[in-house]
Amino acid sequence: MPAEFQAVVQGPNHEARRREMVEGQLRERGIRSEVVLSAMGKVPRHRFVPSDLGGLAYRDDPLPIGQGQTISQPYIVALMTELIEPRKQMRVLEIGTGSGYQAAVLAECVGEVDTIEVVPELGRAAASLLRELGYRSVHTRIGDGYEGWPERAPFDAIVLTAAPPKRIPGPLLDQLKVGGRLVAPVGR
Repeated sequence: MPAEFQAVVQGPNHEARRREMVEGQLRERGIRSEVVLSAMGKVPRHRFVPSDLGGLAYRDDPLPIGQGQTISQPYIVALMTELIEPRKQMRVLEIGTGSGYQAAVLAECVGEVDTIEVVPELGRAAASLLRELGYRSVHTRIGDGYEGWPERAPFDAIVLTAAPPKRIPGPLLDQLKVGGRLVAPVGR
């Protein structure tokens, strides 16, 4: 069978593209944590985007995931993960599950991840995919992430991947352990 035909039959080489993403995008742009780089190299980002966009999954671009939402570009996912200084014994709360990609990356780095999504369709799809991929340490919930998850608090870190509010909501600060880290986008 000709090589060109084999490539079409087998589909894109996602593993090689993940390696290229880690080395050519993330490490080159300053991500230094080997824990984070390893996690980014393991999580199949192409599974967290619509199948027609799978070929674009390892570019450093946000991509639409439905319901008017996007999956963050790989660099931002890696940076936000690196900023919490992940360790295996940590419990992390993510606000804005989206497709579940950030939660999967976090799960590769920390002990437990709790993630909240306000859009029910996205939350259900992410929960299903995370289970399918074997991420048993990720707990999902549909609801207002700005209220946090008080029953599961306190958290070592909180990662706010949803659209940032003007101010960090009080319930999130209340659910963060003393000395914990909260990472959120600011500005435009």
